[in-house]
Amino acid sequence: MPKSKKPLVVVTRKLPDTVETRMRELFDARLNLDDKPMSQAELAAALKTADVLVPTVTDRLDASVLSQSGENLKLIANFGNGVDNIDVTTALQRGITVTNTPGVLTEDTADMTMALILAVPRRLTEGAQILTGDNEWSGWSPTWMLGHRIWGKRLGIIGMGRIGQAVARRAGAFGLQIHYHNRRRVAPRIEEELSATYWESLDQMLARVDIVSVNCPHTPATYHLLSARRLQLMRPEAYIVNTARGEVIDENALIRLIAAGDIAGAGLDVFEHEPAVNPRLAKLAREGKVILLPHMGSATVEGRIDMGEKVIINIKTFMDGHKPPDRVLPSML
Repeated sequence: MPKSKKPLVVVTRKLPDTVETRMRELFDARLNLDDKPMSQAELAAALKTADVLVPTVTDRLDASVLSQSGENLKLIANFGNGVDNIDVTTALQRGITVTNTPGVLTEDTADMTMALILAVPRRLTEGAQILTGDNEWSGWSPTWMLGHRIWGKRLGIIGMGRIGQAVARRAGAFGLQIHYHNRRRVAPRIEEELSATYWESLDQMLARVDIVSVNCPHTPATYHLLSARRLQLMRPEAYIVNTARGEVIDENALIRLIAAGDIAGAGLDVFEHEPAVNPRLAKLAREGKVILLPHMGSATVEGRIDMGEKVIINIKTFMDGHKPPDRVLPSML
């Protein structure tokens, strides 16, 4: 490709105006101004013509779609931290580099995780709905809308990466005792800083904590990591919060256990079959047993702009003939 020619960059969803403007300045950027999700056929068509594709977590780039990519496609610059929407192995086999946007969503996601850790045991959304529903509030009562204190409780974090550690720092300030399970034990200085207890056995940790926070990525190894068997290990008074990926939890099993009173409740920002939400989960939400949010854990203006800037840096670096800073390899997953 001649240096004077701008690469054709196809962006699958609407991005912040500042990000799109910069993309138009640097690249031959084809934007999605209507923000209508692309069909699989539309994604395949984009792959045939683009030099660079900028997908999001809602775009499924599996082997069947990637097999239709054209010769010009050399980079998939994912607008997102995870890459579970992309068959990275197939992409690399076809000579396509894959990048993501790590690090910039850590604090936003940790904030939302902490909000759910507070909201679920204290029944915050139930209380808010009392004031906006059909029934008139009759006033304060000593035994009405009782939740549970989180101070002094044990928080079990699944996945002690950047987000897990950020959650631990926040939780420690609220008086929670930090426990964690991770593929590898973190450095002693981090354990000391967070006053964190490591559990090599996820089963043993689940049976001992009061709140479980899911902060690990979705990979083949973590699909239904919280299986029906593991969920049954949790105590009946325990809660679970998930701001990572819905596929990490066996959603049907979670619904059964909450409905039966074998798990106290849940705060979910992600779902196993997004954007579809299981009607039984919605029913539990109406009953005040779960809090459901529409995948908004990283939804801040600052975070989205930072993601876009990462995408631009990855594209520019790659097109200048250098290794992009956020390259993803199968060995990293």
